[in-house]
Amino acid sequence: MRKLTYFIACSIDGFIGDPAGDATSMFAFLDEEFLGHLAKEHADTLPTQARRALGVDDVPNTRFDTIVQGRASYETALKEGITSPYAHLRQYVASRTLGPSPDPDVEIVADDLLGRVRALKAEDGGLGIYLCGGSRIAGELLDEIDELVIKTYPQVYGTGMPMFGGTGFAVTDFALESVRAFGNGVLIRTYNRKR
Repeated sequence: MRKLTYFIACSIDGFIGDPAGDATSMFAFLDEEFLGHLAKEHADTLPTQARRALGVDDVPNTRFDTIVQGRASYETALKEGITSPYAHLRQYVASRTLGPSPDPDVEIVADDLLGRVRALKAEDGGLGIYLCGGSRIAGELLDEIDELVIKTYPQVYGTGMPMFGGTGFAVTDFALESVRAFGNGVLIRTYNRKR
């Protein structure tokens, strides 16, 4: 069974963006130490343009071979004219409103996202699946998430887009695996689902 990992950036108080989903204030923490770590340890999660800029575009994938992202995350790339933002991964975009895919390498999942993710997880071999943003889809897929990798930025938003939207109240336990602290105040925390 392949692992689904929600690899996400958030504020100290657990928001992945302001009420409209904008998280550009977190970009101020992308310093040399932190970017170096991302390039070395998490290159699979970087968009193709960032991989090129950091000189890791030719580095083979080590953790993920598939990405699932929400419409809003994907539209960030589309606004820049990029139709295949993660060319090094199989790309799936959850959207009921996008219509046909603008790129042959990107599959739009308009219905039964849960079923599609379960089928991806059940595939033989391969690397893991990277869940990239989408508060609503993270909430929808919470029961399928095996691992959380949370990049916590030293900012308090007060309100905004939660890590898991639309879930209602339910307790789901995860066990802390590791914490990595950076000089800029960012933490990367990794949790595994308790079974």
